[in-house]
Formats: sequence, C-alpha cells, structure tokens
Amino acid sequence: MAIHAVGRSDAPAPSHNEPERNPGVPFDASWVEAVRVNRSAVERRIDSLGGRRTVKKDWQAAWLLKAVTCMDLTTLAGDDTPGRVQRLCAKAKHPIRRDLAEALGVAELNLTVGAVCVYHEMVETAVKALEGTNIPVAAVSTGFPAGLSPFKVRLAEIGESVAAGAREIDIVISRRHVLTGDWAALYDEVKAFREACGPAHLKAIIATGELGAADKVGKASMACMMAGADFIKTSTGMEGVNATLPVSLIMVRQIRDYLERTGWQVGFKPAGGIRAAKTALSYLTLMKEELGDAWLSPHLFRFGASALLGDIERQLEHFLTGRYSAAHRHPLG
Repeated sequence: MAIHAVGRSDAPAPSHNEPERNPGVPFDASWVEAVRVNRSAVERRIDSLGGRRTVKKDWQAAWLLKAVTCMDLTTLAGDDTPGRVQRLCAKAKHPIRRDLAEALGVAELNLTVGAVCVYHEMVETAVKALEGTNIPVAAVSTGFPAGLSPFKVRLAEIGESVAAGAREIDIVISRRHVLTGDWAALYDEVKAFREACGPAHLKAIIATGELGAADKVGKASMACMMAGADFIKTSTGMEGVNATLPVSLIMVRQIRDYLERTGWQVGFKPAGGIRAAKTALSYLTLMKEELGDAWLSPHLFRFGASALLGDIERQLEHFLTGRYSAAHRHPLG
C-alpha cells in the first residue's frame, strides 16, 4: 500500500531547500514592546484547530510520516550511556520499522528523523554512530536546563560541543532577563551564544512554563530572533509546564511578524510532553495554517520528543492492520 498523500495540496510537501540562516538585526526595543497577546483570542484560535482541518486514512499516514522527519529524537537522562545513545541513533536512521515502511510503500524513501539531541558528554558518541548520514547531532548547552552557570562557562560549553561535532546547539536563556523585562540583556546574551555557535545552528529555549504572562513569551521570542536565533523552542522538557498549543501559537505569530519585518525565516520547536500522534497532527496543522508549507520541513520545524515516535508507529500499524499493537513492538533502541 503506497502512500501518495505527500503530493496532495492538503498534505505536507517534502522540502530539500534549507533556508538561509537568520543573521539577526540590531536591537530595537520598540519591536519587543510592541508585542501584545490577547489570551482569550489565542485560546479560541487553538480550539478551532480540530474542526478546521482533519486528515484521515492515507492522508493521515502521510502527515504522520512527515512528523517523524521533523523529530529531534532525544535522550537527556542522568543515566545515559554510550550504548543507549548508539541504540537511539540506530533508531534515528530507521525510525519506522522496516516491515511497516515496506507495507506503506515508503521504504525507498529512507526516512530519518530530523536530529538526535543529547548532552555534551554524548555528542562524540552520537556523531560517530550517525556517520554516513546527514542526521545532525544537537547538543543542549549553556547550563541546561536552568542556565545559571557562569556566563564564560556557558560560552565555552557551546564551543566544546561544536568542536565535538554538534551541528545544532539548543541553548537556554536566562529567565531573569525576561522576568525583569531586561530585553537588551536577553538580546546581548543570545547574540553572544549565536556567535559562539559559529556554523552550528542555534535553537533558543524560551522555557515558556517559567515566564508567567503570555506577553513575556511573545517578547522573549522576538528578542531571541532579533539576536540571531535560527529556531525558537518552547521548553527544556523539564519544566512543570512544557509545550502547549496556546504558547506555541504565540511564538509562531512572532515568527510570522519577524518574517514580515525582516524577510528572514526562523524555525520553531515545541518540546516536552508531546507524546500522542494526534497532538503531532495538531502542531503540523498549526504550522501549515499560520506559516505555510515551508514550515512543514525539518529545516524550520522540529518536535522535541522521543515517546512520540512509538505512538506514531502504533498509529501507522493500526492504519495498515486495523489493530493497535503493544508499545513494546516499537522500541526506541
């Protein structure tokens, strides 16, 4: 059974053209201060997602396969070992079970995830395990997850990870700059991190669950993009509240505003708590409706997740067989 929905107008189209990196712009406080968020309107917009666009059968399977290609397969545990990371990388190279890929007619596409995300200590292991592929290694950095280590140490950590082979760096911002409204300090911090990344792409983690007011989420997003962030990311995955669709809409609207102001495309990464395939479809719908098909690509959209992959595989098997399989049939490694 071949999946043909990728070519339809209502399914995410494949993209192979990586956009130019966001160079950032000089700090302008008026851009940040202009951000206003109507929380009630945000919630109404999110409530409308399910009824505005639904995908079924072949088209749903195609969208789920697209979600897999936009996934940062992640392990950020204190008991990570080289063996665990190697197994995760093996799954990253072949995220869909071979028998399922063949039954779906997509085995020849050689689908992979968007990236593998690890702590610095495991970067070299992941890079070696992914040799021969184009899957980048992303390293969490700058005192992840709290971001409270000395500034020079945070800069050095970025340099060490890039030297070890990381092609993407997920940095955490200093929340105090947001909470006190010191947008210039936040801009300067992220700009310094961007410079330390060199050729590696920078994903700025806003930590939305710790910022309080919705306006602060929008303002922090704008300041990070002005400083040159290639992606803005909701969460570390370790806050009490992580990615949600309402805060994602707030951030996505800032990406759209920044694009209109500068012409530069910035990516978006929701992370933490995204476990269900149905939720992934909602995020893909949000990106398509708010930013367009260009953001249905790993170059501009990522899920920060691991448990999500197992549920997507279960849904694909249900599509093929009409039955839900046990979770142990879809291990991460």
